[in-house]
Amino acid sequence: MKAVMVTAPGQVEVVDVPEPTPGPRDIVVRPRACGICGSDVYYIAIGGIPPRQGETILGHEAAGEVVEVGAEVAGLSVGDHVVVNPMADPAGIIGNGGPTGALSELLLIRDAVLGRSVTVVPNDLPFDIAALNEPMAVARHAVNRSTPKPGQKAVVFGAGPIGLGAAIGYKSLGVAHVVVVDIIPERLQRALAVGADAIINSAEEDVQSRLFELHGTAADGTGKPRPGSDLYLDAAGVPAVINTVLACAKHRAILCIPAVHKKPVLVDFGQILTSELDVRMSMGYPTEIFEVTTDIVANRDKYGAIISHHFDFTNALEALKLATTPGAADKVVITFG
Repeated sequence: MKAVMVTAPGQVEVVDVPEPTPGPRDIVVRPRACGICGSDVYYIAIGGIPPRQGETILGHEAAGEVVEVGAEVAGLSVGDHVVVNPMADPAGIIGNGGPTGALSELLLIRDAVLGRSVTVVPNDLPFDIAALNEPMAVARHAVNRSTPKPGQKAVVFGAGPIGLGAAIGYKSLGVAHVVVVDIIPERLQRALAVGADAIINSAEEDVQSRLFELHGTAADGTGKPRPGSDLYLDAAGVPAVINTVLACAKHRAILCIPAVHKKPVLVDFGQILTSELDVRMSMGYPTEIFEVTTDIVANRDKYGAIISHHFDFTNALEALKLATTPGAADKVVITFG
């Protein structure tokens, strides 16, 4: 069968690999859609992940159809449509250095357990939208880490897939007003399409002034006026976001950071002492991988708006080339036949 493999630094190929041989506790899934993640771009750049450098099969954002079910597997049947938890494979993370990846014609799920390895989705849910499940679980964990309450006001920096997923998540959990901040007009329009209440182009507008207009006036611990925003989420990963939040945070606001900051960020703790800003980091999805699935099913059109480009598996290398080009695409999804 065909699979997309990183074979050397900067080099990715479609190669022939053996078809999987499932055991009694395993299932085989035929991928029908798989998203491309920023981590895939990194794996290509470094030549794959040890111990499989030079032979790393890509693909961890997968949705597909069950085509084989081991005799000891409960609750799953041939023909079920499923989304995959790449972290659950006992042999290694799917598409992240494990022996398997979802950018292949068949995917072996070892020790398959419904609700841990995969979960079933409705047959009418498009596979490309279902394939957003894994990155949207990342977004939902960030939302959960910021402990939103109904009626609060949130600001999301970065209108890429994680930021857009967070905006949807906040609205789904009852946040009254969500503002998305970015510098790219097309991304900001996509934020409105997924349900953001307002957008700010920080290249053209002063963020703090606009937040006063949108979220009203509150104060820090000494009474100094601050925007009334309760929650801030950094899905951009640039120092300017942190500096803006520090300047805007009202008393006991919360900042959650799922973004990867590639360079150290200088923080003036004296500046935020009076705000008692609560800074929380967010990584992965300890419990959210299938928690978010229900929301994707219920809000499929909003989640679908996150996808910027579609490619067929036969054009997988072209899709990866686009995804590795800075600023060329937001969310690329590869579909199979």
